[in-house]
Amino acid sequence: MNKNAATNDAAPRRVVPASDILEREEGFHILLDVPGVARDGISIEVEENELTVRGSYARDETGGARLVHREFGGVEYARSFTLTDMVDRENIAATLNHGVLDLFLPRAAAAKPRRIEVSG
Repeated sequence: MNKNAATNDAAPRRVVPASDILEREEGFHILLDVPGVARDGISIEVEENELTVRGSYARDETGGARLVHREFGGVEYARSFTLTDMVDRENIAATLNHGVLDLFLPRAAAAKPRRIEVSG
Protein backbone atom coordinates (compact mmCIF):
# COMPACT_ATOMS: atom_id res chain seq x y z
CA MET A 1 0.00 0.00 0.00
CA ASN A 2 1.07 3.55 -0.59
CA LYS A 3 2.80 5.29 2.32
CA ASN A 4 0.54 8.31 2.00
CA ALA A 5 -3.09 7.85 2.88
CA ALA A 6 -5.53 8.79 0.16
CA THR A 7 -7.89 10.97 2.14
CA ASN A 8 -10.60 13.40 1.40
CA ASP A 9 -10.11 16.19 3.92
CA ALA A 10 -12.66 18.44 2.25
CA ALA A 11 -15.60 19.87 4.10
CA PRO A 12 -18.20 17.38 5.30
CA ARG A 13 -20.69 16.15 2.73
CA ARG A 14 -24.03 17.94 2.88
CA VAL A 15 -26.96 15.56 2.70
CA VAL A 16 -30.73 16.03 2.60
CA PRO A 17 -31.93 13.12 4.71
CA ALA A 18 -34.60 10.82 3.34
CA SER A 19 -37.90 11.24 5.14
CA ASP A 20 -41.34 9.71 5.54
CA ILE A 21 -44.35 11.66 6.80
CA LEU A 22 -47.12 9.71 8.51
CA GLU A 23 -50.51 11.14 9.45
CA ARG A 24 -52.24 9.68 12.46
CA GLU A 25 -55.29 10.78 14.41
CA GLU A 26 -53.19 12.47 17.13
CA GLY A 27 -50.86 14.24 14.68
CA PHE A 28 -48.03 13.75 12.23
CA HIS A 29 -44.75 11.84 12.44
CA ILE A 30 -41.80 12.86 10.30
CA LEU A 31 -39.16 10.13 10.14
CA LEU A 32 -35.70 11.22 9.00
CA ASP A 33 -32.76 8.94 8.18
CA VAL A 34 -29.69 10.38 9.98
CA PRO A 35 -27.26 7.47 10.48
CA GLY A 36 -24.36 8.09 12.82
CA VAL A 37 -25.77 11.26 14.37
CA ALA A 38 -25.95 11.35 18.18
CA ARG A 39 -28.64 13.18 20.14
CA ASP A 40 -26.27 16.05 20.92
CA GLY A 41 -25.44 16.36 17.21
CA ILE A 42 -29.00 17.29 16.24
CA SER A 43 -30.57 20.74 16.16
CA ILE A 44 -34.32 21.24 15.65
CA GLU A 45 -35.70 24.74 15.30
CA VAL A 46 -39.13 26.19 14.58
CA GLU A 47 -39.27 29.71 13.22
CA GLU A 48 -42.68 30.98 12.13
CA ASN A 49 -43.95 28.29 9.70
CA GLU A 50 -40.60 26.60 9.13
CA LEU A 51 -39.30 23.51 10.95
CA THR A 52 -35.58 22.97 10.32
CA VAL A 53 -33.58 19.90 11.30
CA ARG A 54 -29.79 19.88 11.21
CA GLY A 55 -27.46 17.11 12.25
CA SER A 56 -23.79 16.33 11.93
CA TYR A 57 -21.61 13.29 12.15
CA ALA A 58 -17.82 13.23 12.09
CA ARG A 59 -15.86 10.02 11.99
CA ASP A 60 -12.40 10.82 13.27
CA GLU A 61 -11.50 7.77 15.31
CA THR A 62 -9.11 5.28 13.82
CA GLY A 63 -8.65 3.17 16.95
CA GLY A 64 -4.90 3.69 16.98
CA ALA A 65 -4.49 2.38 13.43
CA ARG A 66 -2.75 4.29 10.65
CA LEU A 67 -5.27 5.55 8.13
CA VAL A 68 -4.42 4.22 4.68
CA HIS A 69 -7.53 5.24 2.74
CA ARG A 70 -10.66 7.21 3.70
CA GLU A 71 -14.04 7.37 2.05
CA PHE A 72 -16.10 7.75 5.22
CA GLY A 73 -15.97 11.27 6.47
CA GLY A 74 -18.06 13.92 8.05
CA VAL A 75 -21.67 14.42 7.05
CA GLU A 76 -23.97 17.38 7.65
CA TYR A 77 -27.69 16.71 7.36
CA ALA A 78 -30.21 19.50 6.79
CA ARG A 79 -33.90 19.47 5.95
CA SER A 80 -36.74 21.97 6.31
CA PHE A 81 -40.50 21.51 6.38
CA THR A 82 -43.27 24.08 6.10
CA LEU A 83 -45.78 23.81 8.93
CA THR A 84 -49.49 24.50 8.63
CA ASP A 85 -51.88 25.77 11.29
CA MET A 86 -52.87 22.14 11.89
CA VAL A 87 -49.67 21.65 13.96
CA ASP A 88 -49.33 22.52 17.65
CA ARG A 89 -45.87 24.10 17.44
CA GLU A 90 -45.44 24.29 21.23
CA ASN A 91 -45.61 20.52 21.74
CA ILE A 92 -43.41 19.12 18.98
CA ALA A 93 -41.32 16.22 20.30
CA ALA A 94 -38.37 14.28 18.92
CA THR A 95 -36.83 10.87 19.55
CA LEU A 96 -33.74 9.30 18.01
CA ASN A 97 -33.48 5.53 17.69
CA HIS A 98 -30.95 3.58 15.59
CA GLY A 99 -30.24 6.48 13.22
CA VAL A 100 -33.88 7.40 12.65
CA LEU A 101 -35.15 10.71 14.00
CA ASP A 102 -38.89 10.65 14.75
CA LEU A 103 -40.47 14.09 14.99
CA PHE A 104 -43.97 14.08 16.46
CA LEU A 105 -46.05 17.07 15.42
CA PRO A 106 -49.31 16.98 17.40
CA ARG A 107 -52.47 18.38 15.89
CA ALA A 108 -53.50 21.82 17.09
CA ALA A 109 -56.71 21.76 19.12
CA ALA A 110 -58.56 23.65 16.40
CA ALA A 111 -57.51 21.06 13.80
CA LYS A 112 -58.62 17.98 15.75
CA PRO A 113 -61.76 16.36 14.44
CA ARG A 114 -64.74 16.77 16.71
CA ARG A 115 -68.17 15.28 16.79
CA ILE A 116 -71.17 17.59 16.81
CA GLU A 117 -74.27 16.25 18.49
CA VAL A 118 -77.63 17.01 16.99
CA SER A 119 -80.20 18.22 19.49
CA GLY A 120 -83.93 18.60 19.27
